[in-house]
Amino acid sequence: MDLAGQDEGPKSLVDRRVAAGAAFEGSAEIAEARDMARDFLMSVQAVHGLPVSARAMGTVQLVVSELVTNARKYAPGPCLLDLEISEGAVHISVWDSSTTLPSIQAADPERIGQHGTEIAMAVSQTFCVHKEPVGKRITGVIELADDPGGDPAGRQPS
Repeated sequence: MDLAGQDEGPKSLVDRRVAAGAAFEGSAEIAEARDMARDFLMSVQAVHGLPVSARAMGTVQLVVSELVTNARKYAPGPCLLDLEISEGAVHISVWDSSTTLPSIQAADPERIGQHGTEIAMAVSQTFCVHKEPVGKRITGVIELADDPGGDPAGRQPS
């Protein structure tokens, strides 16, 4: 894991980039991607003093798992995972070599699998898919702290 922004002294997070990135090539590495996300957020808390709620910790690992799984399952070659802290949120970005954009299927309680993109979209404050010169990049954003009332930051109660 490449963790940027660790040894720059006492600057605030606004003044520097706190990010991590890695390439993953095998399906067994999906667990490593989740571990990387957890370790990154633990470092954000311990080293940089930024609070990360239990909800955010679990949600980030879930989104990482779903996006990396899809990239490994549907695209040849490695996928790239980038995590970056910005304005109280973690931006989870996964690049893969396939130019085929993900599709969201109609709800079907009998369908087995193929819910990863739906799950990632549902739990992210923002979710974007961008075609790139080679492949595509999918990015989800998760707020790191919950509001004092217990609602996930960035979401309005129903």
